[in-house]
Amino acid sequence: MDQLGNLMEGFAVAFTPQNLLFLVIGAILGTAVGVLPGLGSAMAVALLLPVTFSLDPTGAFIMFASIYFGGLFGDSTSGILLNTPGNSSAIATTFEGHRMAKDGRAAKALGTSAIGAFIGGTIACVLVVFFSPYIVQLATVFGPAEYFALAVFAFVAISAVVADSIVRGLVALGLGFALALVGIDGMSGTERFTLGSPVLFDGISIIVVTVGLLALGEVIHVASHIRRGDGPARLVKPTGSPLLSWREWKMVLPAFLRGTAYGVPFGAIPVGGSEVPTFLAYGTEKRLARRRGDTDFGTRGAIQGVAAPEAAGNATAGSAMGALLGLGLPTSATAAMMIAAFQQYGMQPGPLLFERSGDLVWPLLASLFLGLIILLIINLPFAAVWAKLLLIPRHYLYAGITVMAMLGIYAIASRPVDLWMALGIGVVGFAMRHFSIPLAPVLIAAILGPLAETQLRRALAVSEGDPTVLVSSPITIVLYALLAVTVALSVIQHSRHAARARATAKTERVPVSR
Repeated sequence: MDQLGNLMEGFAVAFTPQNLLFLVIGAILGTAVGVLPGLGSAMAVALLLPVTFSLDPTGAFIMFASIYFGGLFGDSTSGILLNTPGNSSAIATTFEGHRMAKDGRAAKALGTSAIGAFIGGTIACVLVVFFSPYIVQLATVFGPAEYFALAVFAFVAISAVVADSIVRGLVALGLGFALALVGIDGMSGTERFTLGSPVLFDGISIIVVTVGLLALGEVIHVASHIRRGDGPARLVKPTGSPLLSWREWKMVLPAFLRGTAYGVPFGAIPVGGSEVPTFLAYGTEKRLARRRGDTDFGTRGAIQGVAAPEAAGNATAGSAMGALLGLGLPTSATAAMMIAAFQQYGMQPGPLLFERSGDLVWPLLASLFLGLIILLIINLPFAAVWAKLLLIPRHYLYAGITVMAMLGIYAIASRPVDLWMALGIGVVGFAMRHFSIPLAPVLIAAILGPLAETQLRRALAVSEGDPTVLVSSPITIVLYALLAVTVALSVIQHSRHAARARATAKTERVPVSR
């Protein structure tokens, strides 16, 4: 059990007053930045890189790790309260979390989010410490064909499961692909759909897409309701405790564990960060809710719809740190920034990092556990305080969201064109809300579209154009078989739901005989 001994030595280093201070500062900064729409943990790490030149490497990476998880906590806070997640990893949590907030249960949603993040992150960190060799093996068996199959599984499963209408889900998926195709083709270097503008050669930033579609689209949607006078006259006052009752614990504990089971393996493979497992966890809970007749999903907000995506997102972050340290493989934007931080100190993550820099790696892993505890202490008692943001008058609140969202977009590259693109995407988001087209497939296609295209072309290039390479391994066959089963079950559920709705409508039209 060398891992346990090394971890205890890491705790001894992380428990020093200086490093504990770095942990607290990182947790507060990460949460604060995550709350702001358009910003996130990756940008926080990027902004703090120049500041850490004067710090020793151990203290700097301990702060970065705390910012990493703190950003995830903050992303969910803004998504639950304002329907504007700070980053794409919190999108799935927003669906039910914001409905709970509007139902007066904002504190409960925030408390569930904090507990789920703690459970998912802690379990993932334990697995990274004790089972990292197996996670490394899982990542190394994936080739281009396997990555493409995984992306296709995510595309179709999310479009079929999360959306109430399969057709609308596929339309949304097509919109996401259209956004992902803008820019320079990575394989050939040819420009695509840039209209000859050099500012579009790098494509449309996912931050611009996320903030425009969710934040600005929601602002325009709310403004249209206020203008017509058919929206709520005032915001719902949040009530209740962020702590879970024994009955609620029995409801959400299986959701926590299911979300963690989704998140851990996805953190070890580069398939777009925590977006895929959070959406899949949400889709699973939605299917289970339909099976047991739970009507809270999609109406007043279901607590399981917050618990599972939060656990999945933080479990992904934990195992992503293991893939980063053990393989040098960045599986998220924040992990990519962490590689830049390692290179700043003349180190390269990978299999030799544990041998050459064990005095840095084990305190960093220990700090992940401490950071999650500190974040739980910071976020859980103050959940009701965060929930009071809902008491701010709506015109002030959404004006502030718009300003902060635009500032976050402009901070990415200081380009005014990004602001115009975000505004245009916001108008599209408003139209999608009006016509009941789901937002999740657009985001997942925009995030994973470039990866799927690159892996498909690599697989075909290696096989000299033979398409059978896409189904030539047991992993791809299993993924496509699971996809077929998922789609078939989704079609059956949608058909039953439509038939039930028609029967209900027919019953309501039949006059009652006297």
